Amino acid sequence: MPAPVLPMDRASIVKAEAVVRAGGLVVYPTDTVYGLGCDPFDEEAVGRLFRAKGRGSKAVPVLCSSEGKAAELVALNPASLQLARAHWPGPLTIVAPLRVKVPAQLTQGTGNLGVRVPGLRACIRLIDACGGWLAGTSANRSGSPSSRTAGEALDQLGDSVDLILDGGALEGKESTVVQVSGDAVTILRTGPVGVESRVEGRRT
Repeated sequence: MPAPVLPMDRASIVKAEAVVRAGGLVVYPTDTVYGLGCDPFDEEAVGRLFRAKGRGSKAVPVLCSSEGKAAELVALNPASLQLARAHWPGPLTIVAPLRVKVPAQLTQGTGNLGVRVPGLRACIRLIDACGGWLAGTSANRSGSPSSRTAGEALDQLGDSVDLILDGGALEGKESTVVQVSGDAVTILRTGPVGVESRVEGRRT
């Protein structure tokens, strides 16, 4: 049976929180495209997410409710922090070394995890309700276009998820993804945020 679709509001966020805490999967709007999420510390839920998406060996990022929550998950060096403070909340994912244990599927054994703080207030409220972290891959089958409406997500994932939150039509582009080593920035995926190859004058 297809998942229910609810308008994203305070009541549906409470329902989504209950789904996530019970090990379920939710689709939700972000500041870019619709996301597919679960508790990133729940190994069984992460496995469900990968099966729903048909994802193979590609890591999955985690959306965080704040820079502080991101820093609990990964080690953000001064250059990473400078980028985060310039572009968060917003469409920049920073890949950094893990500080905590998460299911191996999330990182694909790399020891690194992508994190970002999205720039949509309702999305932040959802993430905060779920403990400050929510797996944040795009809500589509691997190889298919990202979902920009709840209906598109329903068509692709409706039988594989437990709840879909409808935040209207989205016009964003998937986030820029970077990895920082010292001052050097490697762009792993281009997106709406332009980033230089080196962060100068690092500040914390």
